[in-house]
Parts: sequence; structure tokens; C-alpha cells
Amino acid sequence: MSREDSNNYRQIFLSDAPMIDLRAPCEFVLGAFPTSINLPLMSDLEREKVGICYKKHGQEAAIKLGHDLVKDQNKGDKVSLWQTFANANKENGYFYCFRGGLRSRTSQQWLSESGLDFPIIKGGYKAMRRFLIDETERLVNETEIVVVSGLTGSAKTKFLKTQNNSIDLEGLANHRGSSFGRNITPQPTQIDFENKLAIDLLKFENSSEKVLLLEDESRLIGSRSLPLSLKNKMDQSNIVMIEESFKFRVSQIYNDYVVNMMNDFEVYSQTSSDDNKDTISIYQEYLESSTLRIKRRLGGVGLKEMMDLIERAIENQRKNDDLSLHKNWIIYLLKNYYDPMYEYQVGKKMERVIFKGNTSAVSEYISTM
Repeated sequence: MSREDSNNYRQIFLSDAPMIDLRAPCEFVLGAFPTSINLPLMSDLEREKVGICYKKHGQEAAIKLGHDLVKDQNKGDKVSLWQTFANANKENGYFYCFRGGLRSRTSQQWLSESGLDFPIIKGGYKAMRRFLIDETERLVNETEIVVVSGLTGSAKTKFLKTQNNSIDLEGLANHRGSSFGRNITPQPTQIDFENKLAIDLLKFENSSEKVLLLEDESRLIGSRSLPLSLKNKMDQSNIVMIEESFKFRVSQIYNDYVVNMMNDFEVYSQTSSDDNKDTISIYQEYLESSTLRIKRRLGGVGLKEMMDLIERAIENQRKNDDLSLHKNWIIYLLKNYYDPMYEYQVGKKMERVIFKGNTSAVSEYISTM
């Protein structure tokens, strides 16, 4: 028995239902859902032609043109791709287009003609997107949040990944949340970031956990922006603060931003089309461009000292295959940029700090909440 079309968006997202996004690639790339795959009914060019026809001649003519275009161009190929997906996801898969209208119905009909019944999502992308926006606002308002804070290098993100009642905002944004925090792979679109966050909030609500842990973040994580309601709620929430030694923090940053990042850049350089730059050169550009982002905070003298320390570390790395001198710019950066900035910011919210301690103590405290 075939499954019915659905508008149970909550269950669709909670179950990570696989979905075919029938919209054109130019629509899909702006934002979609984590479990969707783009198998469009129309190409970008075909969609553009239909849009022009609609404006000039009305809906009926546009619908007819749309049918003519997609019927004449690779209908069999499209249906074959949908068949493969439908057969692999018979129990919980869906079609959707922008509004759950003509494109969804056309694709559903074509697939049915080939012998497969496959349900669509009523209301399509537009309704699902509206649902996630509204649910984000509701959940932010109803959820108790505790913010995990601490000096740079305190391994807050690693700690949160060990907790069942946390959402990794930096992971969702694909950015470590600092001037030096960008990853080699690009950040998701703002819409994709918001959609993933909303789904994680739904899953948290569906769990048995009562208090949501979030890392202390500014409004922007890289170039991705937290929903204003969430940022406001975080700014009013209680704080637990991880306190680790300076040596510990230097070691954490060294491992994350030097050792592990060099490995990432090594992989990247092997696939890069720029044969004129080796891994170390690419990494050096990353360090220098990240430093230039905070040049106003460092000042002229500070900027020069940082660049000199980076240059010496890179030279030593090239000559001796030794990364250890990178710790010097890390130490300088912590003492002259991150720690003073953090101490200023946390000084304005000390009244919200409900616990301070090392990672082990914070973990034990949170387990009692």
C-alpha cells in the first residue's frame, strides 16, 4: 500500500526523512534541508524560460511550456533517477518542490506511470521553511539554556561534543568562531545553517534532556548569523565557565590550529588546481590573512610582531620539518588579543556565572542540573 502525501513536518524532520528536492539547482543552492537531494524537474534555464512565459502570457501558457520543455528533454533520465531514489527510500522518502504544487504533482504522476507510487510533501519547501522558522522562535522561548564559556583554548567545543544535551553551533556553521576559525571547506548558506539549527532544536525538544548547553558565541559565527531571538536568549542565560591552565590552552590551540589544520591543508593542496602553491604556502596565507582581520585590535606594532613570529615559524617548518615555533605566535595572540578581549567581555556578565572550574568539574556540575 502506498504512503500518503504528508504535511507532518515535525515527523519528517525528526525522522531524517530522505527527500527529493525538485526545484531548479539555482533554488536548491540557496538553501534546502539536510536530508534532501536535488533531482530537479527543470534545469535553471528551463525554469527561467517558464518564468518569462508566465510574466508575458500568464499561468496557462507557462504550464504548457513547462510540460513541453521537460517532456522533450530527458524525461526518461529524470524518471530513472527518481526511481532509484524511490526504490531506496520506499518507507520514508518524499518529493517536494517550492509550494508542493505543479512540479511535485507532475513528477509524482510520471513516477506513478512507471509503476512507483511516491508521496509528496504538502506545501513544499516554502511551508517547511516557514515551519522551521516558527519552531525556532517557539523553542528558543521555551527552552532553558546554559551557556558554556571560557578563555580561548579551553576546549569548550570538544567538551560540548561529549554532552548529550548540547548543540554544536560552530559545527553547524562550519567555523570555529574566531578570526582564525574558518575551515577549508566553505560555510553553509545562511538558510542551510538556520534549517539545521531548527532541526537540532526539534530533536532536543524530542529528547529527555531539560537544559540545552550552547557555547558562548557572538551573533556571527564566521559569516553566519545566529537568529536574533537565540542570541538574545543566550545573553540572558546562566553561564558555566571552563577554566584551564595557560599551558593547556596553548597545547589545545597548537593541536587544533597547527597540527590538525596542517593535515587539512595537506589534503586540500592535493586536490587544489593551484600547482604553484605547496601546503606550507597555503597555510602561511591562511595565518597571515587571519592576522590581518584583527590588525586594528593588534595595532601596528602588534601586527608586525605577529607577522614576524609567523614568518619564523614557517621558515623553521620548511627547514627542519618542525612545527614547534608556531607556539610562539599562539602565546603572543593569547596574551595580547584573545585573553584581554575575553576578560573585558566576561567582566560584563559575571553576575550570570553560576559555576567555574576545569573541564572535569564543569562536567560533574552539569550532570547535576
